[in-house]
Amino acid sequence: MSVASDGSTVLTLKVIEARQLNPLIRKFRLAAPDERALPTWSAGSHIQVQVTLPDGAQDWRHYSLINLERADASNGMVHKQSPRTEYTIAVRRENPGRGGSAFMHEKLREGDTLSVIAPKNDFPLTGTNGTTVLLAGGIGITPLTSMAAYCHGHGRPVRMCYAGRSRGLMAFIPELQALLGDELQVHADDEHEGKVLDIDAFLESCGDADHLYVCGPKPMLDAALKATSAHGWDPGRVHFELFVTGATASGDRAFEVVLARSGKTFICRADQTLLDALIEHGCDPMYDCTRGECGVCTTGVLEGEIDHRDYVLSQAERDSGKMMQICVSRAKGDRIVLDI
Repeated sequence: MSVASDGSTVLTLKVIEARQLNPLIRKFRLAAPDERALPTWSAGSHIQVQVTLPDGAQDWRHYSLINLERADASNGMVHKQSPRTEYTIAVRRENPGRGGSAFMHEKLREGDTLSVIAPKNDFPLTGTNGTTVLLAGGIGITPLTSMAAYCHGHGRPVRMCYAGRSRGLMAFIPELQALLGDELQVHADDEHEGKVLDIDAFLESCGDADHLYVCGPKPMLDAALKATSAHGWDPGRVHFELFVTGATASGDRAFEVVLARSGKTFICRADQTLLDALIEHGCDPMYDCTRGECGVCTTGVLEGEIDHRDYVLSQAERDSGKMMQICVSRAKGDRIVLDI
């Protein structure tokens, strides 16, 4: 065990199982080499795993912790998972990707060791008198497994809708069926003539005190946020985690970046995020999630129009044009001046 520069605990863990669940998803069980108990965690938590990229550089990837065992209130637990000797994660192969998932799928074998940052929870369950409603898309199922197990074991009403393109590319369906029974709804697009889940219809069955937890790809999250807003949901009842990083989009173009304080000027390419461009040119910006959710990378903007793609800033903050999330947002025009 060691300590990272930000004070986080870094564990050295051994891969005790590496198993392909389907063509896209690989499951890993990690444990301490001496089989000691690992730091506790709460439903919705993730760990960070150090990966080796194709160019030999090392980087960190976030993976949600999975629990499909019923967590009984009678065992003395409150919200934390009991001390365990292993962590379970599942990794979806991203093609194309930046190389992290390729490392996990192609290079990692049983018996290998990994550097892992101890669990952190940016997607916690909150107290509610209503039903905990879980909406998962694809690999977004992973943090919701532990939420389902926790609620079921503690007598909290819970139901889940799990959507994906095909059952053959979805994970943990049998385990979730055993855990939730009729409270699990599975929507496979290929079983509905290719149609995606009707989120509006799904929300119509929710009660006024229910809380919604969404994890999945950006189109699902955007549709869920739009639907809950249209249905008049209080934003405090909607919780989400996005399972993508700040990838570029079709139609993105290069733009000039000017750093007002340092005087540096460089080009952010069409195929890279502003965060990656800053790091490439010797900057050391603060960041965490790389998905536009946490707000850590908020950066002041002095000139230039912003293409906001985050889930943090309010509409008033966006309209001001004075700040942006550099992990996902870009310049709309040819040039942007940052207060760096």
